[in-house]
Formats: sequence, structure tokens, C-alpha cells
Amino acid sequence: MVIAGNSDGIFHRLMLAIDRADLASDPALTHNDGRVGQNERLDEAIAGWASQRLLHVVIDILEAAEVPCSAVYSAADIFKDQHYRARQMIEIGSLPDGSSIALPGIVPKLSATPGTTQWVGPALGEHTREVLASIGVSDDELVSLRSEGVV
Repeated sequence: MVIAGNSDGIFHRLMLAIDRADLASDPALTHNDGRVGQNERLDEAIAGWASQRLLHVVIDILEAAEVPCSAVYSAADIFKDQHYRARQMIEIGSLPDGSSIALPGIVPKLSATPGTTQWVGPALGEHTREVLASIGVSDDELVSLRSEGVV
């Protein structure tokens, strides 16, 4: 997850939310310039607190304290999220054999020129000969590499 507790007020609320009133009231940590030199200490305090709780609990506590935070999505999380689909951030394309493939949507979403995916990419191995030739691998060497299972 990501927690944005940089500003003085948010830092204070964050420390109170994670039960670290000692850090919230530490004069050396009142301002960002004092906190920068103590990043490791503060990261350990926040991580120690957060690691003892489920993600949704951490988010609920920090949101209640008005501390900006969010889960960091994996590709699988993005794929399952209905908001991504609603915003057309997951597009369904067709492979040459007719099967479907999920692709990332176009960013940014522009009203006048929204952008589209026009090509899903080459077939597996389609450019192997060309790429290997560009680094000096001959057709004979390519045949040998294929027989050895390298390419």
C-alpha cells in the first residue's frame, strides 16, 4: 500500500492513527525537514503497525484519520476491478486465431482523440529471424539454435 503522510498536519494525524503519539508530539518531527533524516525510523514504525493488520483495516483506520492512502494493485487486481473495466482500462482484443486477449486500455482518455489499440502484436517467433540477423546470427546458426531448443 501507499501512505501519503508528508505534510505536517497529515503526518501528525498519521502518527496518532497508528498509536504513536510519541512521534506525533516529537518536536524534531514537527516539520518535514526534521522527518527526512528519520525516514528509516518512521518507515519502521508505520510498517510495524500496518503489518499487524489486514489491508482493509489499515485503509479504514487511515481514511477515518484523513490520511491519504491506497492499496497498490497487482496486474491481477487491476484485471478484476470493475472500475477499470468501466473506464475501459481493460480492452479485449482478438488474436489471429480468433481467441480473445485482455489488453491495457489507452491512457489518457481524450474525448476528441480517444485512441485505440489497432494491433495486438506479432505472432510468437514472427520476428526471431530478423532480430537474430540484426546481431549477426545466420540462418544456419538459427537452425542449429532451434534444434538445440534455444529459440
